[in-house]
Amino acid sequence: MLHLFTGLEFHTGLMLVIALIFVLIYEAINGFHDTANAVATVIYARALRSQLAVGMSGIFNFLGVLLGGLSVAYAIVHLLPVDLLLNVSSTHGLAMMFSMLLAAIIWNLGTWYFGLPASSSHTLIGAIIGIGLTNALLTHTSVVAALNIPKLIEIFLSLIISPIVGLVLAGALVFVLRRYWSGTPKRRRIHLTPAEREKKDGKRKPPFWTRTALILSAAGVSFAHGANDGQKGIGLIMLVLMGVAPAGFMVNMSATGYDIARTRDAVGNLQQFYHLHAATLPQIADTDTQVIPAPDIPSALPATTVFHCDGTRALIAIDRTMALLENLQSYDHLSPGERSHVRRLLMCIADTTDKLVKLPLTSSEDKRFLGNLRKDLLATVEYAPIWIIVAVALALSIGTMIGWQRVATTIGEKIGKKGMTYAQGLSAQVTAAVSIGVASYTGMPVSTTHVLSSAVAGTMLVDGGGVQSKTVQNILLAWVLTLPVAIVLSGSLYWLALKCI
Repeated sequence: MLHLFTGLEFHTGLMLVIALIFVLIYEAINGFHDTANAVATVIYARALRSQLAVGMSGIFNFLGVLLGGLSVAYAIVHLLPVDLLLNVSSTHGLAMMFSMLLAAIIWNLGTWYFGLPASSSHTLIGAIIGIGLTNALLTHTSVVAALNIPKLIEIFLSLIISPIVGLVLAGALVFVLRRYWSGTPKRRRIHLTPAEREKKDGKRKPPFWTRTALILSAAGVSFAHGANDGQKGIGLIMLVLMGVAPAGFMVNMSATGYDIARTRDAVGNLQQFYHLHAATLPQIADTDTQVIPAPDIPSALPATTVFHCDGTRALIAIDRTMALLENLQSYDHLSPGERSHVRRLLMCIADTTDKLVKLPLTSSEDKRFLGNLRKDLLATVEYAPIWIIVAVALALSIGTMIGWQRVATTIGEKIGKKGMTYAQGLSAQVTAAVSIGVASYTGMPVSTTHVLSSAVAGTMLVDGGGVQSKTVQNILLAWVLTLPVAIVLSGSLYWLALKCI
């Protein structure tokens, strides 16, 4: 880790450490909020004591971060154009990160204090938007160019649709259980609340198989939560490191010669694809133009000072990348400027590949081929060192074990008018685990909090118990306010930080 500080002034290195601590604090507070999703139902169904439930949740959150991959992490990274961080000084990069993180921490702590299941994902994305918009206004650049609009729309749709999916699927599951799993007195026990079970059978705990299913589904929610929300912390740390210590983190300095060869082969295969399908390439939209300054590169390459990343110049990007990667066995052999340039070129080529995939004339076979190429193109630039993954996993797990009770009380007691039955808790947890798990492995950031709270509401509505309107109104109000508050808060903090620099 000491190489982080190579070439940095003392005060910049100190601020880098503080920024990393802020990220870990944000992730711990994320655990405050979202632990309730995994432990509320299993605690209120009396399947596990609170201490055991929280401990289990912390362990599976940790495993989820370790094994969850990086697709969501880089969905967050790419929400802002990478050039926004690359083209500012380290001081400005730190101002961005501190403003973003402080805004997210303030709002998350506030909603946690009042026991509101607010979305850490909404908060973070709103903070990123606020930074991008403020930067555009201060630099007099296009507001549209300040954000990765296609990625932003994709993430918005994910955040909006996921609670609806949770509500509908959990409601449907509890309906199926009520309809087809209540034929005998033994089966009907799953539709009892813990209080009803104790009154009827004199037993406090759920039936054995119901209890087992509740525990396993709670573990599944925790694992899925770690795989999704933990990646957001990883993405934030990579943003910090790329903005402040680019020489060591623009590309994976631990990449082997084989890894680099995979990337080089992918670039070469894409070059051949361009030549074979030249007739369709002019149809690529060039609205997402990025300006990429070219550092010193071999004289055989085109001598231009500015490179515009669009469909008409994609072959130039490919040629430059091939020249930089030719016979390269380690990124140590490139200068810091060349590493940054390789990253920019690979991101440009990957962006053009995405456009190729969306062309109506691109066959399904070619789409699969290009999708596989894209993975190899970015294999050495979309990465995270293991120490970052472990640090985020620990922060999330520790947060999980500390601040769970406030939001858990809201989910367990204040959403439904009646107590939660075993079937309702199980349906909500299974729905949340599956939905969040699928989102994690497809690279979609979702609100773990809202998926499960809406799933609980769905079971209450379908099962006839109804919901407490005041609680639902408060949750909806937090859902509506989170994004604009985070935008204004982060933008204001960033503006103030720049004024103080």
